Amino acid sequence: MIVVTGEALIDLVPQPGSERPGSERPGPEGPEPEQSGSAGALAALTPKRGGGPYNTAVALGRLGERTAFLSRVSRDAFGEELLTGLRAAGVDVSYVQRGAEPTALAVASVGPDGSAGYSFYVDGTADRLFAAPAQLPYDTRAVSFGTCSLVLEPGASAYEEVLHRTHARGLCTALDPNIRPGLIPDPAAYRARFHSWLASTTLVKLSDDDSRWLGGDPASWLGQGPSAVVVTRGAAGLTAFTRAGEVTVPGVPVDVADTIGAGDTVNAALLHRLSAHDALDAASMTALSEAQWRDILSFAARAAAVTVSRAGAEPPYAHELG
Repeated sequence: MIVVTGEALIDLVPQPGSERPGSERPGPEGPEPEQSGSAGALAALTPKRGGGPYNTAVALGRLGERTAFLSRVSRDAFGEELLTGLRAAGVDVSYVQRGAEPTALAVASVGPDGSAGYSFYVDGTADRLFAAPAQLPYDTRAVSFGTCSLVLEPGASAYEEVLHRTHARGLCTALDPNIRPGLIPDPAAYRARFHSWLASTTLVKLSDDDSRWLGGDPASWLGQGPSAVVVTRGAAGLTAFTRAGEVTVPGVPVDVADTIGAGDTVNAALLHRLSAHDALDAASMTALSEAQWRDILSFAARAAAVTVSRAGAEPPYAHELG
């Protein structure tokens, strides 16, 4: 079983064609707020299930992987809808904690090229009070971490505890930082904390934007713990840095609706394909050949292409990838 930890939230996504001139567009650190009084901010918004870890869990379930979700979810109507989506994907929700606090919201803005930016409403929300469980499912093979849940305290420290404890048990740990600069009040402190996680991480997956924000050479992180670091480059494809060298595959050409959930789909596809190669542990991942990495990365590229071809975070099912 693969356990995915982290937040579940509701994305408020502009309906296609509803944004008018002057509405929000993502800047280098997320959406730039519109000037007061502009009518463009009144674009119609549709609620969608979301959150990086949530999307990863749904994608794994749709790919047929035995998956459990570990989080703290509100008892409000949005929280019930989030659990419904997980169950529909075949994800085990028995490890989900519940709370009376509201569900976090992310307001998405979609640029002309389909790129997405976000502003978040997370104060006092359910996930922030996540508590580290006494144990994980007995048959856990890998645990995935990432996004807002590793930033927002006090829950962030609880997720961090699970990361270090999982690694100490010898299990595969996957980290997708999925940087949201607007949620990080002290970038230097976060960067230091990120590097402290590497010693407890088997696989790092991040975007080239994440890599630039964090600074440094992703290949150099291999010496700090990970067996592999995978960098996504949008339409340019994916690159895996391993101790044996570097492997790159191109992206899959597709008409882009938006990029919401693309990185989360890659995260799930990597874990699913690594599982198929029986490589969800540090030694086996290190031993993968270049041909095997090309297969893993190409599968992830195909999966992401399906997701970006449709609006919102809608990862593919196994049958859509052949």
